[in-house]
Amino acid sequence: MTFHKYIADSKMFEYDKHYRECQQQNKPFIKSKINPVHGNYSITIDLMTCDYVFSEFELNEIKNIIKSEIVFVNSNCRNPFNAYTIDEELIWIDGVSSEHMDFMCTSIYDLSQKYRD
Repeated sequence: MTFHKYIADSKMFEYDKHYRECQQQNKPFIKSKINPVHGNYSITIDLMTCDYVFSEFELNEIKNIIKSEIVFVNSNCRNPFNAYTIDEELIWIDGVSSEHMDFMCTSIYDLSQKYRD
């Protein structure tokens, strides 16, 4: 069975199953879901499933990815970028375009694994 870097637009039991897989494999839990209020994606990155936290360097890289998305969404989409919160164990981003959702989830997952191998 292949491990998926993130899970998107799924049922609650699928999110739960993926969360447990992340715990078993010591990987971050990343989920993405359409926000019906504005039609863009909300992304959650949770490191509670693994034994590491984002470094200051990694957090800055993630902030740069988010800032690029804010510029894109605010200039190209009907609905403006909503908000985000970020710390060393949990990141929540609301307002990611459907065009960049996969890139954002994959990039953050890859960054979380880059210095762990």
